[in-house]
Amino acid sequence: MDNDYKDFINLVKNKTGIDLAQYKESQMKRRLESLRDKRGYSTFKQYYEAISRDKELLNEFLDRITINVTEFYRNYKRWEVLEKQIIPNLLKSGRSLKVWSAACSTGEEPYTIAMVLSKFLPLSQISILATDIDTNVIERAKTGFYPERSMVEVPEEMKKKYFIKDGSGYSISNEIKNAVKFRKHNLLEDVYPNDYDLIVCRNVLIYFTEDAKEGIFTRFGQALRKDGILFVGSTEQIFTPSKYGFETEDTFFYKKK
Repeated sequence: MDNDYKDFINLVKNKTGIDLAQYKESQMKRRLESLRDKRGYSTFKQYYEAISRDKELLNEFLDRITINVTEFYRNYKRWEVLEKQIIPNLLKSGRSLKVWSAACSTGEEPYTIAMVLSKFLPLSQISILATDIDTNVIERAKTGFYPERSMVEVPEEMKKKYFIKDGSGYSISNEIKNAVKFRKHNLLEDVYPNDYDLIVCRNVLIYFTEDAKEGIFTRFGQALRKDGILFVGSTEQIFTPSKYGFETEDTFFYKKK
């Protein structure tokens, strides 16, 4: 790692609490070099000085490193497994479910969970914790407005029931919004909440180093109740789930033993 980038990582951690050293270096450095060059800076030192002075540049930088690419019902078949198999099993406990959508980005994922759960429970009984490191995306998630491209996989019945066409996109209903509570949380640094029945964290761990991923899987295991489920993305299969106290429930679903 060259000194210019190394110093930049340290400065960013001090300023934002985000530790870029725990992200895969080649991917993250390439992504940031492209952004830095686009803004006309030739070194990371110059770029850091610029984002320290300019809030818009800082927000653009945070957006780039937190990789906010998502949509409703992403990888639809996996959501079918959640609806038909995982949730019915979790509801057998008879208690109200504690659900956490970690690294929730602009809110499509926790709102999808709320829609799936609405098939089993009144929305007034559903409360989902949704967290992300980026306060900008959390604010966007709270507005509940989405472009057409986020809506491709939404089932027609859910689209009719919970969305209103609004100019160039769609607004999600207040009853779905009220089922989700947003909060800032850094998966690499912050204390994890606990006693969860279901944790959904998809398509973010691929950007972390192996060591960082191991730490996150360990803490997710500690955050789940016995028989609780971790649902990960389609590129994030856990090959040795027992290492973290899990067993495979289905592809990309892991049960705490």
